[in-house]
Amino acid sequence: MAHTGHGGIQVVTQNRKARHDYHLEETFEAGLVLVGTEVKSLRDGRANLKDAHCSVVDGELWLLNAHISPYPHGTHSNHEPERPRKLLLHKREIKKLIGRIVERGYTLIPTKLYFRRGLAKVEVALARGKRAPDKREVLRRRVQEREMARAIKEHTRRR
Repeated sequence: MAHTGHGGIQVVTQNRKARHDYHLEETFEAGLVLVGTEVKSLRDGRANLKDAHCSVVDGELWLLNAHISPYPHGTHSNHEPERPRKLLLHKREIKKLIGRIVERGYTLIPTKLYFRRGLAKVEVALARGKRAPDKREVLRRRVQEREMARAIKEHTRRR
């Protein structure tokens, strides 16, 4: 089941891999065009953003490869789990995002799927891909920080 956070936000799923694979620069909140069985599955927390990304088609933004499981009690009219879903943003936001994606080589990555005041929302981030050495550096730094914390803990324990 999804959990309720601050300000009436009920988080369904997060894309944890996004921070590892990309430098996230700016986030935006977008609405989603969904069918009824998708909303019911989201309320049950049955979604995954692991391989999801956003794409521009005819001046509109679309969420692709986001997996929302079919609703277990759905009938023959149940939804396709990974169908493209249209993102809803203000026109000026869409123009700004498309400009940054096309001109400056950014990509738009969904980072979080949640409900705000009963409406399904997706947080998307303008991002630049990290290169393999960047990822290794981040992992190396994390290991060093853990080892330092462990050494400090050991040192204070011996006193």
